[in-house]
Amino acid sequence: MRRCAVLGDPIDHSLSPVLHRAAYGATGLDWVYDARRVPAGGLAGFVADLDDDWRGLSLTMPLKREVLGLPGLAEVADWARLAGAANTLVRTDRGWVADNTDVPGAVSAVRERSDGAFVAATVLGGGATAASTALALCELGVGSITLLVRSPDRAAETLEAIDRHPARPGVRVGLLARDEVVGDVVVSTIPADAQDESVLRRCRVVPLVFEVLYDPWPTPLAAQARETGQVLVGGLDLLVHQAALQFSAFTGLDAPLDAMRAAGEAALGGRA
Repeated sequence: MRRCAVLGDPIDHSLSPVLHRAAYGATGLDWVYDARRVPAGGLAGFVADLDDDWRGLSLTMPLKREVLGLPGLAEVADWARLAGAANTLVRTDRGWVADNTDVPGAVSAVRERSDGAFVAATVLGGGATAASTALALCELGVGSITLLVRSPDRAAETLEAIDRHPARPGVRVGLLARDEVVGDVVVSTIPADAQDESVLRRCRVVPLVFEVLYDPWPTPLAAQARETGQVLVGGLDLLVHQAALQFSAFTGLDAPLDAMRAAGEAALGGRA
């Protein structure tokens, strides 16, 4: 038996078990994947108690930055180091390796929906997911990023992450409550209940909307994008692509992307 899980707090909403279990079924693996509630400060204790059956862990908030301080890490992979956050722990012969599949997953999610050129972008929010998606924007060629946050002092770690990218894009920090959304892409990492009429109005002018949430769905921003005909990259797109990369890291197999997406769509449909 091999075991994997997604950790975070809250965790009951997570679709990761649905996606990974669908991948196991499609590839004939007799593996177990669960959701475990692990609050802030609890990751080190949880990992220390794992036996040799455990192969990989998916991490969500509030653990993505905490994991980089985990005692005894064998390695922090390049994307995790750049982002200052990791969403993946892989057990290797050398020990646990921290990685970040959010960054390449976000690149793949956008490219699945658009092959356009991107010059400038706005990111709503300043947390770990904002850092990962901002790095993905750099990979997509964006040279100017506007970061809109509730409080500028909460964006320090995200600014440091963006500054570590070799492209070194120009970055401006503004206030979510009032400053303009500019560029070819807007990425929203803020809660659905923070997407008020002011935010929606300012996001209507951007050709591509990347909504990282998948529950609740559609968010106000995603619903508006559908109505206005903006290109929409959804949270399920991101989740599927980053989970596919995790599956391959955990198992060594190619991920059955179509099976994982179908399972995610069915689960979201059931919730709706």
